[in-house]
Amino acid sequence: MTVYRILPALLACLIVSACGSLVYKQDIQQGNVLDSKDVSRLEPGMTKRQVKVLLGTPSISSPFHEERWDYMNTLAKRGGKTRKRILTLYFDDDALQSIEGSYLDEADIAGEALDELRKSGDTPVQDLESLRDEDRSRGTPGS
Repeated sequence: MTVYRILPALLACLIVSACGSLVYKQDIQQGNVLDSKDVSRLEPGMTKRQVKVLLGTPSISSPFHEERWDYMNTLAKRGGKTRKRILTLYFDDDALQSIEGSYLDEADIAGEALDELRKSGDTPVQDLESLRDEDRSRGTPGS
């Protein structure tokens, strides 16, 4: 009789443990997400300030290597392999000298997250003042 009690409990445990693959895992984006257009606009001779305005603050900026900036990005897709991209910029006397890294090889992938955020169906958020103006023009009470 104990077999009839243990067998359903064992089957229930197996079924519940098999459902572990149904758990939602979200994509994890970390680091600098650089737009491919911005990366292509880098030119030798640009100052550190110009580069910072174009790309933002680097992920890694060492006080021991002030002439080297690293922009890093990792994208871990759910159920997929983690992709790592690096863009290394070398400066000489505040002027960009050379560019290297895997961001150049995968420039289209680098802006993938930005493109997903810029879907055309998204409606822009209005400010409070324009919403009040719409209410006034419709004659909505409380305006």
